[in-house]
Amino acid sequence: MAVVVVSGSAGLIGSEAVAHFAEQGFEVVGIDNDFRQLFFGAGASTDWNRRSLEARFPNQYRHVAADIRDAGVVDSVFERYGKRIGLVIHTAAQPSHDWAAKDPQMDFTVNANGTLCMLEATRKYAPAAPFIFTSTNKVYGDLPNTLPLNELNTRWEIDPTHPFWQGIDESMSIDQSTHSVFGVSKVAADVLVQEYGRYFSMPTAVFRGGCLTGPNHSGTKLHGFLAYLMKCVATGEKYTIFGYKGKQVRDNIHSFDMVAAFDEVFRSPRSGEVYNMGGTRLSNCSMIEAITLCESIAGRQLDWTYTDENRVGDHIWYISDAQKFKRHYPRWSQKYDLRALLVEIYEKNAERWAAAEHVLDTVS
Repeated sequence: MAVVVVSGSAGLIGSEAVAHFAEQGFEVVGIDNDFRQLFFGAGASTDWNRRSLEARFPNQYRHVAADIRDAGVVDSVFERYGKRIGLVIHTAAQPSHDWAAKDPQMDFTVNANGTLCMLEATRKYAPAAPFIFTSTNKVYGDLPNTLPLNELNTRWEIDPTHPFWQGIDESMSIDQSTHSVFGVSKVAADVLVQEYGRYFSMPTAVFRGGCLTGPNHSGTKLHGFLAYLMKCVATGEKYTIFGYKGKQVRDNIHSFDMVAAFDEVFRSPRSGEVYNMGGTRLSNCSMIEAITLCESIAGRQLDWTYTDENRVGDHIWYISDAQKFKRHYPRWSQKYDLRALLVEIYEKNAERWAAAEHVLDTVS
């Protein structure tokens, strides 16, 4: 059976991928050093998820605690397994555009240089293995904000006559806009993955994600919109809405649906492809709408405040058009709508959140 290499293996998408392929009988090698804790603090640590994966798959999952910027270590992992590697899923990243502005060098080296290390190791030791990269819709910068948007009672919405009403597709430019420092580092990685597909004829796929979420998300203030919002509702932690009257719209895709898309690429790879991927029209909401839904599921109200200052390069309205991917892989479809997604986040995390809050209260 082939080996699957997953970077960021204890994170949201990485852990979903580990479980998906381990359950199919693959040997999975994960590369993850819990930088999420370094970026966002102890509450964002993914160590709990790593331990869960090792307990569930003791004979199939091997964890490598390494920095993806360390080319020597990454190469040694790939050299060990060589052409047994049948798939590479690269999800490791610095994921927050707020955090990136604090340390642009760290952000760029993790997102761009780390991606280069992963690509080079794949090219040297497993060039036939599909290379799947989780990019972001932030590569489009704030260009989506120039679309014709109408303010409704609870959300901003695109003009229904616009070609992007179904969602933003891959024809949108990534040029001449404000990206945030994070957006720039992800653009560099995004284009690198495309180039390795085209220049070196490697089977690569770039997924420009909207809001990726699910029960394995260690949501935090600076990253993990829905998971962090539900955590705040469930625990009573105060939440802040940044700008746009709380009517900014995001589409939200469950990690299960994202990894199901990866599986389709694995089984029928193409070269140098780019796909917009998110919750689409099936699963999207404004901040205000998300708060209302979270409160109804958790049975308690959110303690929140509002500030007029929006995040730099943030989107007012973003819904992904996944039609290109569906044309290439017609068997794929979304399982989770927004409510089902949020119910699962709450039901699988409420006890853990409560226990963590109890520990913090005891320590303080």
